[in-house]
Amino acid sequence: MTIHESAEDYLEAILILRERRGAVRSIDVVNELGYSKPSVSIAMKKLRENGYISMAADGLITLNESGMEIASRIYHRHRTLTELFTLLGVSAENAAADACKVEHDLSEETFARIHDFVKRQKA
Repeated sequence: MTIHESAEDYLEAILILRERRGAVRSIDVVNELGYSKPSVSIAMKKLRENGYISMAADGLITLNESGMEIASRIYHRHRTLTELFTLLGVSAENAAADACKVEHDLSEETFARIHDFVKRQKA
């Protein structure tokens, strides 16, 4: 199943919020991403229908196994690319913003080489 970049962004945001806050609700995603409440509501419905997330009666969002797999992959890419860009001298703010733009489009091969390079630089 192909997942769109926007869905990856939502799943990544849920993971980040969960790590930061413990519990995640749709309003947290609204505040994190700066999207409208209706847009986030529609996205959460689609993610739920596709089995990526579950929502409890109290509104708490949980990543299902497939959602967690995607969110973890994207977040790992984001952190690695941010680190690469800061190693190159890019400001932390721009590095994070640029990583967000690039993280979805790199091939597995290119990302693996970047990951290896960053690891070597840290050693």
